[in-house]
Amino acid sequence: MLFTLPQKSRSLEGSTLTRKIISTGRGGTGKSTFVALALRYLRTPSLLVDLDPDSSLPSMIGVDLQREGKRTVCEALYDVVMRRKQNVTPTITTHDLMQSMLWSDALYEGKGFDLLTLGAKYVEGCYCAPDNLLRTTIQELVKNYAQLVVDSPAGVEHLNRNVVSDVDDLFVLCDPSLKALKHIQRVKHIVEQVGIQYRNFYLVANHQFDSTSESYLKQSGETYLGRIEYDPEVDNYNRQGWSLLDLPDDSPARLSVRNLLAMAGYS
Repeated sequence: MLFTLPQKSRSLEGSTLTRKIISTGRGGTGKSTFVALALRYLRTPSLLVDLDPDSSLPSMIGVDLQREGKRTVCEALYDVVMRRKQNVTPTITTHDLMQSMLWSDALYEGKGFDLLTLGAKYVEGCYCAPDNLLRTTIQELVKNYAQLVVDSPAGVEHLNRNVVSDVDDLFVLCDPSLKALKHIQRVKHIVEQVGIQYRNFYLVANHQFDSTSESYLKQSGETYLGRIEYDPEVDNYNRQGWSLLDLPDDSPARLSVRNLLAMAGYS
């Protein structure tokens, strides 16, 4: 018996060409916050992929995976390993079984967006197996979406895993530190070394920047879009577990992200 991914009946707005986006940066720069705030202004439907083992994005967009009966990719993969060890499905290949369970157990389908969450591993070793599963599955899933949006874990190691190798827009979230400036160059070096193709390389400052520190990004030689404005309600919503999609229309953070996206050609 061969499992295949079913074709989703998503209706794409406008062009059927999928725009692929990656949000990356050092820890604490606001990558997940940027993705959550940007989601309000992206064409629908979007496929979100949360590669951070801490899985902070779901709560930021109002998704409770446990309540919805959905699992992380690593949890679904662990189940596959256990079933194979118990010889529960001897006639099905491990790869087919993984894809089937990923589709049925791990893909959360929401209003205007769907979500896959990597999660934390329960077994020893690297993320090679879940990364490879995502890499092959995303190639099929992405055909059904206007956008693919990847929320990355902190640092640059995830880039070496090359889950998505063809990117339209690479957004690098920055904090006002010397390490952040060095991080920009490390990102560029790694994507070139591992063969990630990108069309646009954008810098975004988090709310910790002032006009003086912001000048360093403006003079970096890269395309600097601007700064996400401080909004105390963002922290409040995160503490309360409320969706950032429900922030008021006049939220400074939301408005600044809308303007940043407009600068990058999103309308």
